[in-house]
Amino acid sequence: MAIELRQQLKLTQQLIMTPQLQMAIKLLQLSRLELVDTIRQELEENPALEELQETVSAEHPEQEEPVAEAPSENQEIAIQEKLTDDMDWSNYIDEYNSPGHFIYESEGRESPRFEAFVAHKKSLTEHLLWQLMMVSPTEEQQRISSLIAGNLTANGYLDISLDEIALLADASVEKVEEVLWIMQNFDPMGVCARNLEECLMIQAKQLDLKDTIVTEIIQNHLHLLENRNIKAICKAIKCSFKEALAAINVIKSLDPRPGRMFSDDNFQYITPDIYVYRFEDDYVIVLNDDGMPKLRINPFYRNAIEKNQKISDNAKDYIQDKMRSAAWLIRSIHQRQKTIYRVMESILKFQREFFDKGIAYLKPMVLRDVAQDIDMHESTISRVTTNKYAYTPQGIFELKYFFNSSINRVHGGSVASVSVQEKIRKLIESEDRSKPYSDGKIVAFLKQSNINIARRTVAKYREIMRILPSHKRKQF
Repeated sequence: MAIELRQQLKLTQQLIMTPQLQMAIKLLQLSRLELVDTIRQELEENPALEELQETVSAEHPEQEEPVAEAPSENQEIAIQEKLTDDMDWSNYIDEYNSPGHFIYESEGRESPRFEAFVAHKKSLTEHLLWQLMMVSPTEEQQRISSLIAGNLTANGYLDISLDEIALLADASVEKVEEVLWIMQNFDPMGVCARNLEECLMIQAKQLDLKDTIVTEIIQNHLHLLENRNIKAICKAIKCSFKEALAAINVIKSLDPRPGRMFSDDNFQYITPDIYVYRFEDDYVIVLNDDGMPKLRINPFYRNAIEKNQKISDNAKDYIQDKMRSAAWLIRSIHQRQKTIYRVMESILKFQREFFDKGIAYLKPMVLRDVAQDIDMHESTISRVTTNKYAYTPQGIFELKYFFNSSINRVHGGSVASVSVQEKIRKLIESEDRSKPYSDGKIVAFLKQSNINIARRTVAKYREIMRILPSHKRKQF
């Protein structure tokens, strides 16, 4: 067969990830706080992008300064638009700098309360060393106590052996034990213990319960207490059921984690991305734009391009590149907000009974349902619902919460798995504590409610909700 050169026309399709599409996908899956950080970073790196400051003249508060606002919900935004060097920048940029309005707030608004300003929280190490100063320690004792306090876990347990402390402090083990005993009598009770048994024993001794049934159970029968085998405890220590029960109630009042009150964990409060309010007989969806920077193209660079000022080719290319990047970012943010709104609108349509009546009325729903409803791909819905939270009349929920599997009913139909978990939780809350429901008993109750579920599934849901099994929930 002869080899020859020929020309032919071939039509193919392929997916090209343009910079604009990459940015839109990246912004879509970011949480609200991550989006604000991304915008701040872009403001620092891109001189063509600037934040529009919302300022009002003190002499004429009725005059409102125009701010950039997102396109209306009915305006369709095309992500696939191409930008060329010879395009009309005047019309293109003005699309993203349309004037809007904002509400004027008087200067006499309520100031933040002083309770909102939190002072430095003392750590467990600082608290222990402060108490040590009260006993006038020697230099060696200070060295040993610093090593002890610095090797405590978040729960207040000593996480290093005495031999290691003695080696690091260049002291004898007996001296380390002496300092450890001193620190074990500090506040909070039970701190500096090496295990749970020692922690509870320290607290029992400080409560003047030495050589009692309480200390006997702690030293020798914690494994029986863990399984709530009170009869075996009575038989082992030869006491009455009433005496053993009283001792167990004392042990339950002790703190197994004395250091947790000094924990340095910072609580992350959830800021909803979207609000759903009930208004008369309907619901209103409001996007949370509080704290979101208002963006626009820098007018200096815009005027330089529009008036064809004498600029070098390299500078012109740089300005145009940065203006494209700024326009893409603004467009992608508008598209993100619009997509979140449409997804929440679709969820509200499918889960109307949940918003009206509560968790028990949550319906089974998957990503495909919303994707088909708003004509988007499932991957887009997955990105939108990741790390996004909605404020509803029933509480604050992650958008992923509304998507759950279905469980078949006995007489046909299905129910959401989250609704079944809520029903199990309410059954356990209403049970007699002296005779708690077993998993099999809960299965029988659910069948009476037309819910077909296996016992192992009940056990799995119970573990998800961090509910103990029946023999550990039993109270005497």
